[in-house]
Amino acid sequence: MKNADISAPKAAVLGLQHLLAMYSGSVLVPILIGASLHFSSEQMTYLVSIDIFMCGVATALQIFSNKIFGIGLPVVLGCAVQAVAPLILIGQKFDFQTMYGAIIAAGLFVFLIGGFFAKLRKLFPPLVTGTLITVIGLSLIPVAFQNLGGGSTAAKDFGSMTNLAVGAFTVLLILAFNVWGRGFVRSIAILIGLIGGTVLAGFLGMVSFAPVAEASWFHVPTPFYFGVPHFEWSSIVTMILISLVSMVESTGVFFALGDVVERKIESEDLKKGYRAEGLAVLLGGIFNTFPYTTFSQNVGLVQLSGIKTRKPVMFSALFLILLGLLPKIGALATIIPSPVLGGAMLVMFGMVAVQGIRMLQQVDFHNDKNLLVAAVSIGLGLGVTTQPEIVQALPETLQLLFGSGILMASVSAVLLNWIFNSKTPQPELETKDGLNEKDE
Repeated sequence: MKNADISAPKAAVLGLQHLLAMYSGSVLVPILIGASLHFSSEQMTYLVSIDIFMCGVATALQIFSNKIFGIGLPVVLGCAVQAVAPLILIGQKFDFQTMYGAIIAAGLFVFLIGGFFAKLRKLFPPLVTGTLITVIGLSLIPVAFQNLGGGSTAAKDFGSMTNLAVGAFTVLLILAFNVWGRGFVRSIAILIGLIGGTVLAGFLGMVSFAPVAEASWFHVPTPFYFGVPHFEWSSIVTMILISLVSMVESTGVFFALGDVVERKIESEDLKKGYRAEGLAVLLGGIFNTFPYTTFSQNVGLVQLSGIKTRKPVMFSALFLILLGLLPKIGALATIIPSPVLGGAMLVMFGMVAVQGIRMLQQVDFHNDKNLLVAAVSIGLGLGVTTQPEIVQALPETLQLLFGSGILMASVSAVLLNWIFNSKTPQPELETKDGLNEKDE
């Protein structure tokens, strides 16, 4: 089946697969922030619904490329998890309006500096990009295992045989359909694993339909739902710094997807990609939801499915918008148990890491300088990810930055590569077949 020939029904099913892969991670952000800031049940209902709606809008801004914004790759955007801690701090120290004012200012900042940031493309040769993608994938594996065990280490049944069995069944189902499946069935192996794992979990009494029963039927997005935004400088600076972290992470995802779909990513592409994210963050502040960023797990999904066109993601965007307007239907995706999600995440995040390793194959590791750049950067990235308490003595703002393994790996790789290789021409990232799009 050629990617260009994929039918609308099949693209819709693939789009549903993308949606389910990112849904829980994105919904988790408003739930965590809302619970920490003591939102009412009515406010929480709004928060989750508008979050899903804006995920669809943000995704559409990226995939429908034009001369001003949108990278035009099969990317899915969701709430930036790295924004959770700083937003809770801002909300607790000030108020909701200040929190959303900072988000609006950060979105405007990202949109305005998109062109400048894109000019730094030469700082991201295969050595840097491959290292970054490898760290992104490996640093997310603990998240997959936490879900595999039951979602929270504080849960009484965390690591229970039931949770592990359901997670293992999901992984085996995905592997079976990916290895022995053919054509379209093989491309939806993740979706089959999620559905099959949820069915098994249902028989074991692990599935609750309470979220569906409690959700309303229809919801209308409302700008400035929590009031007129307030703009406070320290909150704005904090969110701008977090946005820069997201931009670095998105840079790696853009290059990884470009490698998967065999398209060379130019500075112009990056500029439009950053601008789309800036618009998404800006709209998130206006509609009183949260910052959005490119989700890396969907890179592994594109790689696994083998479907490299934007059509499935277009359906994902449409589904997300509809689910945001119809909360009761949207709540159906929340019934998937954590062990099932953990099993699927394990496969997808592993694929992201391997994608980074494959990009590093283009690097000459007979050169000890290149070896050191990758070794130190991966070590720093994974070290901070597994031991974030190491930066607890730093000021809170610096903790938010240096506590990010992805940012640490990025800064390390860029700086060390610049120090060691600034006088040595670095090869540009090649596509799968060793050809850039313009060469074909």
